[in-house]
Amino acid sequence: MSEKVPVRCPACRREHVYRVPAFPCACGTPVAPALDVSGEPAQLTRRVWQESWVTVPCPRCCLRTQWPWPELGCPCGVVLRLPVLSAEGATGPSAGRPAFQPVTIRTPLDAVTAAALYLRWLGYPDVRRADQRPPSGIGLAARGLVAHVDPGTGPSSTREVECLWLTAMTESARGVHFSLAGYDRPALERAGQLEIPLFLLDRTGTPQAVNDAADALAEG
Repeated sequence: MSEKVPVRCPACRREHVYRVPAFPCACGTPVAPALDVSGEPAQLTRRVWQESWVTVPCPRCCLRTQWPWPELGCPCGVVLRLPVLSAEGATGPSAGRPAFQPVTIRTPLDAVTAAALYLRWLGYPDVRRADQRPPSGIGLAARGLVAHVDPGTGPSSTREVECLWLTAMTESARGVHFSLAGYDRPALERAGQLEIPLFLLDRTGTPQAVNDAADALAEG
């Protein structure tokens, strides 16, 4: 059960009970940001992307992942951003993007987990299994994004790149491809034409950008 904390709106002074949301770590453990109960909630007047995330370590595997900053909407119309203890114990947002924490790839499922963690690190916290299964490999989806993970032992082909592109076009989303065994030359050329980011998953679980589109995505 996630933590419940009392919150008073600084605008109307109304009392609320806020339940801290818990998110599943890659290892399956529920993870929740630690609220600073001694701090005061702040009125959110404008959103800044870099300040909308908080880094939370998993209590079981110690994996550090970015999750949405806890917020509460008051009936008076004010949106409150709740004070959070960062991973270092200080109140406030983390400075810059933390280093990516990979997971060792031993199985096809590990490859999917590594890709999902990387996409979350890039700023897609709602990554999940896609509802529509691709012709091969595993599909992932998030708001504004679809991804294809190929954990096979052979290089990914042009067909996989084009299928991903068509799916992304249908969903009006960005397409990203991950492969454990790399890409053949036609696939690399076709991805360049379609501007599909291609990543190579090495055994350490760290995705490596293969083309210019992937470099641009990785650099934010």
